[in-house]
Amino acid sequence: MTQISLEHFQKYFYDNAELGFSVDLSRLSFPANFWGEMEPRLQKAFEEMAALEGGAIANADENRMVGHYWLRAPELAPDNWGKTIRQTNKQILNFVQQVHEGTIAPERGGKFTQLLLIGIGGSALGPEFVAHALGDPRQDKLTPHFFDNTDPGGMERTLAAIGDELPNTLVIVVSKSGGTKETRNGMLEAHNAFHEAGLHFGRHAAAVTEVGSALDQVAVSERWLARFPMWDWVGGRTSELSAVGLLPAALQGFDIQAMLQGAAEMDAATRLHQTQQNPAALLSAAWFHATGGKGAKDMVVLPYKDQLELFSRYLQQLIMESLGKEKDRDGNVVHQGISVYGNKGSTDQHAYVQQLRDGVANFFVTFIEVLQKRPGGEADALQVEPDVTSGDFLNGFLYGTRDALFQKGRESVTITLRQLDAAFVGKLIALFERTVGLYASLININAYHQPGVEAGKRAAADIIALQEKVLLLLRQNAETAFTAREIAAKIETQESEMVFHLLRHLEANGRLQYAGGDGVEARYRTVT
Repeated sequence: MTQISLEHFQKYFYDNAELGFSVDLSRLSFPANFWGEMEPRLQKAFEEMAALEGGAIANADENRMVGHYWLRAPELAPDNWGKTIRQTNKQILNFVQQVHEGTIAPERGGKFTQLLLIGIGGSALGPEFVAHALGDPRQDKLTPHFFDNTDPGGMERTLAAIGDELPNTLVIVVSKSGGTKETRNGMLEAHNAFHEAGLHFGRHAAAVTEVGSALDQVAVSERWLARFPMWDWVGGRTSELSAVGLLPAALQGFDIQAMLQGAAEMDAATRLHQTQQNPAALLSAAWFHATGGKGAKDMVVLPYKDQLELFSRYLQQLIMESLGKEKDRDGNVVHQGISVYGNKGSTDQHAYVQQLRDGVANFFVTFIEVLQKRPGGEADALQVEPDVTSGDFLNGFLYGTRDALFQKGRESVTITLRQLDAAFVGKLIALFERTVGLYASLININAYHQPGVEAGKRAAADIIALQEKVLLLLRQNAETAFTAREIAAKIETQESEMVFHLLRHLEANGRLQYAGGDGVEARYRTVT
């Protein structure tokens, strides 16, 4: 094993016994002057974060405040928003209690047993992560399912998994604006499934959306069971501790008060302006060092806990959507970001750790350790070898892998949690939210907008509009087969390649007929 001195380890080891949490930066090779140079940047980041929490317009592009920290500290919220947050949380708990007791019941009686959440991006990733991290089929009040894409095959598989329990399924539709196409499509697919089963969708549905949105109006007109608010100062990727995540978590049976308390405790620790006492500041500085402050290396997330398997997906959106920006806050083209990927340990030791150790050195690792391997510990656990448990091997693989990487000059950070429960999930969420915010200040970018995502939505709308023109032409000329080139000329578009892809898509799904030819010379006609 690689030897480092206890003094070196202690210098780069943050430990907070009260939080049950530590961060180990001892496997990062900081230059001698690093922390001195970082300190002015970090102090500026602290000041900007304090202004953000105070209600400043932190998202200048959209003229919005950024208030996800208020969700677990309502007393900090300006303009009476604290009262609204508390009222919403009380509304969630009251609704969930009535569902669990059967006061709010399915249309045909009994109790709700299944939960279908329909959302996209942060409206689904956070709830999915928490459901997997804290869920237990032996104890869950409702069994969770997700429509998190507009893939019809995926939605059919989910409905098949629900099966005969559809009459006992509660649906939560999550969309801030109510106009997100993926979520709208999922809602319509679910609505149709309930209709075909002879059920009234509104008797099984609740909405999480902005007041007055298109979704809110549907929920009112169809008399859904409940409506919960989203606010413009909470982005999707930081919405897990709002109604977006708290409602499904509480319905599944988790202690959402503990989640909020854990997040609040981490917020208190990461609000400090003393760098060495602030774990988020240490992590943001570590990211700056590891990536050169320019995203030069990827972040590989390796949690050694099966329940945290989805955490890397959750972090992908939180980090990459927040930090992946073309321009900085001054309008300079910078192409910032940190690429994130990962799965879980020790599974990855039989997958891509081989490349991490011996291949291209274009990454740093974030190990996540949970000290308590089983609920209650392993004192009486099965010994797979004399005086060795499965948990001992998991621990050994973590530190063995870390050491094997360090021997080859591969840097890493290790985050350790004492245990994994609702409070510690809240702490993890709060830690990375604050780290992203501080790091964004260090590199001078706006972490709270997503122009690239909006551009993709607009491009998708253009493609749907083009498809409508293609279908209209073919229906008006039902007896004639056309190539993509011919169709593009007739509808006066330069997008002949896109027309080709649309024709293949429509034919494969039974909406056009193939009439001969290969590649771009293939001909198609409308179904007669």
